[in-house]
Amino acid sequence: MKKDGHIHTPYCPHGTPDSFHLYIEKAIQNGFHEITFTEHAPLPTNFNDPTPDKDSGMNFKQLEAYLSDLKQLKKQYEKDIVISTGLEIDFISGFERETATFLNTYGMYLDDSILSVHFLSFQNTYTCIDYSKSTYLKFIELVGSPMAVYKLYYKTLMDSITSHLGIYKPKRIGHITLVHKFQHAFPEIVDDHDEIVAILIEIKNQQLQLDVNSAGLAKPYCLESYPAPSYIQLAKQLDIPLVFGSDAHQAKDLHQYYDDLQVYL
Repeated sequence: MKKDGHIHTPYCPHGTPDSFHLYIEKAIQNGFHEITFTEHAPLPTNFNDPTPDKDSGMNFKQLEAYLSDLKQLKKQYEKDIVISTGLEIDFISGFERETATFLNTYGMYLDDSILSVHFLSFQNTYTCIDYSKSTYLKFIELVGSPMAVYKLYYKTLMDSITSHLGIYKPKRIGHITLVHKFQHAFPEIVDDHDEIVAILIEIKNQQLQLDVNSAGLAKPYCLESYPAPSYIQLAKQLDIPLVFGSDAHQAKDLHQYYDDLQVYL
């Protein structure tokens, strides 16, 4: 059965106004049996979003409307496709308590969600590492080297996997090699094989799912899925549940590169 488990919506403040209906109708036309909308959850109110427009997460005031819209859409399309209500939850080091409180409040309304790392903390300052190439390269200069950034990313990712966020902690770990988004923007080749293997083993140990995310293939400085096919194959060998995710922020990107990755799924 065809599923796209990582889809954004018109509620995304850095996305597009493409309607839910555009996504849903395209999924039906492409023969998908199930989709999950995973809008960026509101960030903790005491966290200062480091992006220029402060638009990394959904406006908290819109959360109830988001949940209500999906409740209606699930009924409207119940004969055509399974629609799951989800969120992409940010794991932010130092804000685990706030994240657990949010999940304890709203987790009961979610069917299927993702836990992702976008923000890294260094010297008491947070950086959104996937925001832009310039932001990423400046962060490398700050931390010291590409390998140092990679190690910090995988340490934070490991913390997210092993974190105790309550009974509503998301069951799927998002784009585990997001740190590769700008890998071709600098000449150094970083060998992070051991770190990725360790991440996959811990995902298996924690009985979590893997987001097989195709968005990296569309990024000019990445040019590979998150994670790359060899690690998707390893995850499969480890019997980790794999869930394809296009990470679409506009309807035209829905199911992007699905045909390229389905052989590994």
